[in-house]
Amino acid sequence: MHLALVVNPASGRRRGAELAAHAAGRFRQAGHTTTVIQGEDAPSARDRLKQAIDAGLGAVVVVGGDGALHAVLDHVADSDLVFGLIPAGTGNDTARSLGIPTKDVDAAVDLVIAGHVRTIDLARTDEAYVATVVASGFDSKVNERANAMAWPRGNMRYNIAIVKELRAFEPLPFTLTLDGRTIQREAMLVAVGNGPSFGGGLRICEGASLDDGLLDVVVINPVSKGRFLRVFPQLYRGTHVTLPEFERHLVREVTLSSPGIVAYGDGERLGPLPMTTTIRPGALRVFAPPPPA
Repeated sequence: MHLALVVNPASGRRRGAELAAHAAGRFRQAGHTTTVIQGEDAPSARDRLKQAIDAGLGAVVVVGGDGALHAVLDHVADSDLVFGLIPAGTGNDTARSLGIPTKDVDAAVDLVIAGHVRTIDLARTDEAYVATVVASGFDSKVNERANAMAWPRGNMRYNIAIVKELRAFEPLPFTLTLDGRTIQREAMLVAVGNGPSFGGGLRICEGASLDDGLLDVVVINPVSKGRFLRVFPQLYRGTHVTLPEFERHLVREVTLSSPGIVAYGDGERLGPLPMTTTIRPGALRVFAPPPPA
């Protein structure tokens, strides 16, 4: 098989290129042809990937995290290409949801070589495909703040942005159109999940399945700042679903609107609300272990 290996050199604590070279060597030993694509920026990498796809590929393997994955989804979704992932990012929520080892490069490479293909859904917004969660509200405001910070790196920057944003944050007015039914809420955040987690393991959409043909729309209704900080650790365990402020809807399409709020998908900025997200069942073929029974 001819594989395109797309690498984010900044991933893996700036070891992305090294990890990609190791993976490429493993693939060649297994009899595969590899083309390594490492652009100086995302647009140039996408252009080179498109050229490789036009020349004929069997699979696209990303070395990086959810952001690097997000950058290539438009090229591999709804196609005969198989997608592979060598986790090397900060969050790695897609890999975690798929059961791909996040701290063992060789184990992730072995999954691709083994060739087991799983078909999963994707969310489709007005702007792009999303594999994990479309986030809006408090979490997207945190992302806006974190992206403007030069220090620190990794999840600690996100945690610091949470504390700073919370000081001035007030619940936001949302209008949600859920499969044609409109409701209004004041909310801390609204998340639209194809998968269960985002932000490096925050299981905001606990219970979401990657292959059920549905989106999980989670609303966190207003909560005091003190209580929010106390219950925030529950997001990492997924136990927040028992809280009275938690609200969940299963839909095939949702439109979110809130003045002045932008949405993020797979940790990447998508654009301002209003935004419509639909489910695309079976849109991605991916090298991954079989789903749990």
